[in-house]
Amino acid sequence: MNEETRGIDVGRTGWHNIMGLITIHRTLITVFLSFSAITVFCVTSCATNSSHSFSNPTSDWQSKSGQLMYHTPNTALIGEVLVRFSKDGDFELTVSKGPGITLLSLRQDATFAEVNGGLAGHGWSGPVTQAPPQLRGWLGLRDRFLHAPNRKTMRYAAGNETFLFQF
Repeated sequence: MNEETRGIDVGRTGWHNIMGLITIHRTLITVFLSFSAITVFCVTSCATNSSHSFSNPTSDWQSKSGQLMYHTPNTALIGEVLVRFSKDGDFELTVSKGPGITLLSLRQDATFAEVNGGLAGHGWSGPVTQAPPQLRGWLGLRDRFLHAPNRKTMRYAAGNETFLFQF
């Protein structure tokens, strides 16, 4: 009977050791997967950053501030807007909701654009011709402002998006 008890104790200790090894194995897998996910996130986040150099606004750029009413089938938004553009075709647009809450920031020239903020999803930068479909309406605004720089009201529809600016 003494030998049986020892056998059971040894069996329990062995089982306990196996469970400990399984727990360590699971922990290592969890740490590895977490590290991998963070690494992938950092690498893909860096992919949206570009080395493209945009012109900085100067005193000869035209600036307008006012309100934007943006509407899609799933979204309706009224926000403050700041638009700046140059005679050379450089363009900046910032949509905010109160001080310090930027919803969308767009910088664009004739061939390249950079879009950031909550309305842009994860953000994007690249050649305008390769823009994701959900940003094409926003990227069409540059041409509208360059062709009608002095308008107090501007309405623009692109696909299922409607933009109404009041300056």
